[in-house]
This record gives sequence, C-alpha cells and structure tokens, in this order.
Amino acid sequence: MAVSKELLEILACPKCKGDIYLTEAGDGLICDHCQLLYDIKDDIPIMLIDEARPIGKRDKA
Repeated sequence: MAVSKELLEILACPKCKGDIYLTEAGDGLICDHCQLLYDIKDDIPIMLIDEARPIGKRDKA
C-alpha cells in the first residue's frame, strides 16, 4: 500500500472534515458523508474538493 497507515489516520475529508477510508483497490479515499472519492495518483492523495468524484452507495470499491 502506497499510502501509509499513519497518513490515513490524520487525513480527513476537506469538505466536511469527516473520516475517510481507503478503497479496496487502494486507488482512492472515500468520504461516506459527502459521497466523494478522492483519487490517489502517483502515491499522492489528491485532496481537492474540485477534483473529487461523486459516488453512489453501489460505486464504493
């Protein structure tokens, strides 16, 4: 896994400041509250609200 456990513990959703978690594929971070997916590109989480993709409950990876 490219994103360390320590980093995941301190990251929060930039929109609601809530908890986020890693997708099963390890290619993004999900905020359940905002229903947003923040991509991870080149091992760097892209934590910009404008870059996040909306997801539905069935889209969670």
